[in-house]
Amino acid sequence: MQIQINTGSGIHGGEGLSERAETEIASVLARFSNQLTRVEAHLTDQNGEKGGPEDKQCVLEARPAGQHPVAVTHRAATVEEAYRGAAESMAHLLDSKFGRLHHAKGGESIRHMAAPE
Repeated sequence: MQIQINTGSGIHGGEGLSERAETEIASVLARFSNQLTRVEAHLTDQNGEKGGPEDKQCVLEARPAGQHPVAVTHRAATVEEAYRGAAESMAHLLDSKFGRLHHAKGGESIRHMAAPE
């Protein structure tokens, strides 16, 4: 799984921020690493110099192998909270997405249950 971090003009932190974000996102999404080809994080400051509550935003896009990309958005007071929240939201989305692919609704059918003895 390749992780790419993109920052907007209002986000400062340089290489250190990118490394921390990449490490956190990789940690939260580790269980999906075999199913994802790439994850892109777009970090932006919505209000620029004005500031304000929850003005940092992270849009996280994941590309599952052989499927359409999925994306989530999370806003927070700090950049770290934004990418952490987006990674957790993505993990929930992927749990739901991959869970539906591999599990039948309602569990086993009566046809596959063992006969009583």
